[in-house]
Amino acid sequence: MSSLNAPRLLRLLLALSLAGLTAGCFQPLYGDRSVGGAGGSVSDRMSSVEVATIKAPDGTRLARLAIETRDQLLFNLTGGGQAAAPGYQLDIQLSSTQLQVIVDINSARPEIQNYGIDATYTLTDIATKKVVVKGVTFSRVSYNIPGQQQRFAGDRGLRDAENRAAKVIADNIRNRMASYFTTGT
Repeated sequence: MSSLNAPRLLRLLLALSLAGLTAGCFQPLYGDRSVGGAGGSVSDRMSSVEVATIKAPDGTRLARLAIETRDQLLFNLTGGGQAAAPGYQLDIQLSSTQLQVIVDINSARPEIQNYGIDATYTLTDIATKKVVVKGVTFSRVSYNIPGQQQRFAGDRGLRDAENRAAKVIADNIRNRMASYFTTGT
């Protein structure tokens, strides 16, 4: 019986020793250690990103959404603290879509809709005027429309869907920038 357990024990010890050797190779993405000798932590470099005003037609839902997305990004990049001197500029273009998913067959009114945001962004190094990150991201969220008697609830559902979609867009852009600041690509 002990001869069968010896190979298992040996494999377990080998796995634990390999895990112990690689334990020092990992660091938290948003930690305070400096990034590859480039000076400053990821959080310091992210707080040096200046988020440009997102252009949208005045008085539209997209204009409110542009402000919401920019505010989410500013909070994500600075953590609510003071921004550092700008070293990078982030430009974002937004577009939105709305799609009826489920329609009530009796009244022909939509019951569930999908709301989507598509964002194109570029991160430019201010000193060199070189685009260092360029990407596209999207978010799709659904919301219910409770019926004609509760039309204000439907409007609030759309607004909540817009806010959720804006947060997803801001998180996606923040994560991509954190990846760039960590790896340089």
